Formats: sequence, C-alpha cells, structure tokens
Amino acid sequence: MSDLELLRPWWLAALPLLAALALWAWRRGPDAGGWQKVMPARMLVAMRKLGHLHSETGKAGLSCLTAAGLLALGLSGPAVPRADAPILAGSGAILIAIDMSPSVATSPALTDAQAAAAQVLRAANGRAVGLVLYSGDAYDVAAPTADAATLETQIAVLGPDTMPQKGSRPAAALALARQMLSKIPDADLVLISDGGGIDAAAIAEAERLTGDGIGLLVLTLPGSGGQADPGAFSELASVSETAPARTPEPVLRLISAAGAFHGDGTMTALRYRDLGPFVAALALVPLLGLFRRDG
Repeated sequence: MSDLELLRPWWLAALPLLAALALWAWRRGPDAGGWQKVMPARMLVAMRKLGHLHSETGKAGLSCLTAAGLLALGLSGPAVPRADAPILAGSGAILIAIDMSPSVATSPALTDAQAAAAQVLRAANGRAVGLVLYSGDAYDVAAPTADAATLETQIAVLGPDTMPQKGSRPAAALALARQMLSKIPDADLVLISDGGGIDAAAIAEAERLTGDGIGLLVLTLPGSGGQADPGAFSELASVSETAPARTPEPVLRLISAAGAFHGDGTMTALRYRDLGPFVAALALVPLLGLFRRDG
C-alpha cells in the first residue's frame, strides 16, 4: 500500500465538510416533524416513549453522509502504479552544468561530479539531455539530445586539463543555460558544483533562469579543496531542490517525475490503476438501506 497515490486529492477537502455536517446533525438531534421546536425536551422524550410521536432516527441522514464520504474518497482517485505500464519517453530537456573550476577538477570532487552526472543521465527518463562545462567561462559541450548515452563518454573523460581557463563563474553557466533552454518547455538545469563563485551575478542569473520557467536543481560537491563552499547555495533562493552529489536521490526523483505528463489524463490512465470507481461504488451500500421498508 506504500505505492498508493491520490490522483485528485483536492476531493478530500469534502470530508471535513461532511464531518462538520454530521456533527451538526448529531447535536440537533432527531427530527420530530417540527414538534421539537415548540415542545420541551422532556415532554418530547415522554411522547416518544408513549408512542404518540414518531420521529426520524437520523439513520437516513447518516446513510447519506456516509455515501457522500465514500463518493468523495472515490473521486480523490486512490490509485496504484500499473506493473504493465509502458515506458514512455518524456518531453522537455535537462541540461547538466558541471563545475570544472580548479577546486573541483583537481580534487576527488571531480569523481563525485562525474558519478552524479551519470546518474542524472539515467534518471532522465527519455528527456533530452545536454551538457555545459564551466570554470572561468562556460561552454556548451552538447545541446539537449535524445541520445543521452553519447554524453557518458564525454563526462567520463573529464580531467584537470579539460578546461582552457581557470576560475569559477557559475553566473556564466547559468546565463548560457538560460540561452540554451529558453525555448524548450519543461526544462531543468542541474548544476553540479562545490559552490565556488556564487556571487551577486550568479544569484541574479539564477533568478532570471527560474523566471523564464526553467527549473534549477543543485548537486553539491562537499569535500573539494580550494574555494569549496556548499553553503553558498543557500543564497540561491530560486533552487527547486538541493542534494549532495553523493546522495542525489531527491534531485533524481524530481528529474524522473518532471515528465511532461502532469495533468494528462490519458498518460495517467496508462501509468496508474484508478481504484476510485470501486471506492465510489461502495457508496451504494448505505444508500440501499434507505429502500428497506420498516416492519
């Protein structure tokens, strides 16, 4: 049951309203055909015991509220993933920007960066993936391509001498990424960096990037030498998710789930088995009791 998800969770908002209505009905007491408004409570009870006054027991109202609750649960769309769901290529694009400044390129952090980038490639779920490297300047190694496997070799051969310039200017990488992704819907930038060079220019470029609707995800490289400053990412308020490069699962989950199929009913039906109709059908059970003839 851990895989249970709700496709339309906003319908659960009806449950507190139904609970409030049930509480109000319980406090009001059973309906005595209007006599409860003009007759003292004790007399009302006595009249009922003597059989001179028939009143509704409230079972009908309870049945209706129970049915409405079950119907709301069904409409919320409890669903489980389909084991036979087809594997569909997502749309949109992911751009990986790897920090190749000396503090990363000449330290063990480079291995972490390469491993994290490889995991991003595997989590792309069919989305096009591109690659940017930066140090003192930024370079577009590959535009987003559906054949992401071609980037594995380029990432694997990165080394201390790859970049022609020294320095660390993430602002340049962010600006280049915005240029490359500006016309692509559902685009994400995955910045893999030790935090060096995060300055006012980088913060401004990050805000422009996310202002254009491009998601910004960060994988940090702790333990690198030189200007390593993972805490510098706290300055980037527009980051969607940040995680260590050695444990990138939170970022990878966002990448995998960032498919372009949100809100697409057809794709949702392919991916999930909607149990809502079965739950909603249970609403008939309390309603059937209303048709029983009292003896």
